[in-house]
Amino acid sequence: MSDLLRRSLRTFSLGVFLGVTCLPAVAVAQRARAAISVQWLGHATFEVVSSGGTRILIDPFLTDNPATPDSLKALSRYKPSAILVSHSHFDHSVNARAIAVASGAPVISIYEWVATLGLPEAQAKGGNVGGTFKVGDVTIHLVPAMHSSEPGHALGFVLEFADGRSLYHTGDTWLFSEMSLIQELYHPSIILLGTGGGPYTQGPAAAKLAVRKFFTPATIVPMHYGTFPGLATAAEVRAAWAGDKRVVMMMPGDRRAF
Repeated sequence: MSDLLRRSLRTFSLGVFLGVTCLPAVAVAQRARAAISVQWLGHATFEVVSSGGTRILIDPFLTDNPATPDSLKALSRYKPSAILVSHSHFDHSVNARAIAVASGAPVISIYEWVATLGLPEAQAKGGNVGGTFKVGDVTIHLVPAMHSSEPGHALGFVLEFADGRSLYHTGDTWLFSEMSLIQELYHPSIILLGTGGGPYTQGPAAAKLAVRKFFTPATIVPMHYGTFPGLATAAEVRAAWAGDKRVVMMMPGDRRAF
């Protein structure tokens, strides 16, 4: 074998070696940079932080929330890039205005309700079903929810991230056929799924059916349970979802990276 051929083979082998050993490391680093941080604050309240540092506070019910840890109740600790409110009921909206006034963050919700808050125009971001807002590196889509709300209609939210993934917060809802369009349009990889049941919202059986019929998420985080008497307990929700490896049961205050 000639020296030239030997050198060529060594160069080829080195290239293959580097491709095999180094490219996965690059991919791992990219995935790490694209991590989405999700903190459950109890009930339907979440703080979601994008890989670019955009902080989205959803359905802020903190000071009077029996599920929120005492260490997380102080409104002054929250400095969101935006506040999303799915509907006007107190257990989803009660702290929205105070946090907005203190932090300067915009409130994104149904137009009719946002108009009642008395916020400056720059912070009062009313929209409607099908509307879209851009906050930092996150695109926020307003989608329907099947629930009452006064004034205006109840919403869910889809957050799209720079890495192509999306997160769906269902708000308070019953499963409905238009969920198939949410899947078709946005393909949520993470679903924050109302599953507590009781007099006002879907329970575990309906939540499981919604996922089975309409969605293909990588991660399901049950929410809106265990807060008040009449809602499903954590043990009941855990039992209902037993065996589904996509389900992440969080404790109020927990923060996970996805």
